[in-house]
Amino acid sequence: MKVNIYDYSRDALAAYFIALGSPKFRATQIYEAVYRQRITDFTEITNLKKEIRIKMQEDYYFGSLEIVKVSVSADETEKYLYQLPDGNLIETVLMKHDYGYSVCVTTQVGCNMGCLFCASGQVKKIRDLTPGEMVMQVVTIDDVLRKVSKRVSHVVIMGIGEPFDNYDNVLEFIKIINDPKGLAIGSRHITLSTCGVVPKIYEFSAFPLQVNLAISLHFATDEKRNRYMKINKAYNLETLFKALHYYYKKTNRRITIEYILLLGINDSLQDADALMRLVRGLNCYVNLIPYNETGIFKRTDLSQARLFFEYLIKNNINVVTRKEQGHDINAACGQLRIKEMI
Repeated sequence: MKVNIYDYSRDALAAYFIALGSPKFRATQIYEAVYRQRITDFTEITNLKKEIRIKMQEDYYFGSLEIVKVSVSADETEKYLYQLPDGNLIETVLMKHDYGYSVCVTTQVGCNMGCLFCASGQVKKIRDLTPGEMVMQVVTIDDVLRKVSKRVSHVVIMGIGEPFDNYDNVLEFIKIINDPKGLAIGSRHITLSTCGVVPKIYEFSAFPLQVNLAISLHFATDEKRNRYMKINKAYNLETLFKALHYYYKKTNRRITIEYILLLGINDSLQDADALMRLVRGLNCYVNLIPYNETGIFKRTDLSQARLFFEYLIKNNINVVTRKEQGHDINAACGQLRIKEMI
């Protein structure tokens, strides 16, 4: 049975060639052809012997994603709705920044985390994505950018799904896009976001690449987090922050704390005080996020958001407010997919 070439790291391809009795540098030749030259036909990789090209055609295929819809925001954010070969729909977002082009990648079809304010969790997880299905999200958009002499420079793993619920495939994906012979996206330009799957935070602390870790926190008390994020019933704030302190001690990498401001729910100065006390002593910065409205929840108004921000600043907490992007095109995770499914 043929397998998707985008599922394979260079090390995995090297093992394949060694098993064939060929030198492992063939894997580098394949990677350069696939990711640098964007060849999608093994017969066109002319620096491979003919018999190897035939063997590759027998064992591998070039996967692809069908673009169902592209929505473009006034701020140039683009949301891609893809259809997978099995008919399932996923989303990927391209964001333009001063420092380059960032792609927000989906890791699962649906999500089992069930965070009440998140559109992704409105549809239960159907299945995990393979490494190649994640890689193809980046490659497809990078192909678009290459036509105007641009490239994907940053990847955030923050789309539909919980990355740590698809741990092995996500780490393989990171290795593939980071490979210097492939897409060559620097590890410090890759950010993985989790809602707090504590055992995987400990495990991720041993991952050799210097990938950024972000925590979707959003509530600074167990009472509120239990109500809106069921993950907290498994791993409460004390357990989570114990893991985060361990992660920092092991990696020496600063952690991002993501906090969506929800009107009348988590945006009071009491909430700001609870957040300040929770993160104090951890090498992190707080990223305050304007909410892309998905239903009954509303975004905090600008004046209250400013008071929240200033309270943290006055208490010496490193804090930034994320630049809002894609609000006019349903850019929150899962919104476009749900709209298409209804």
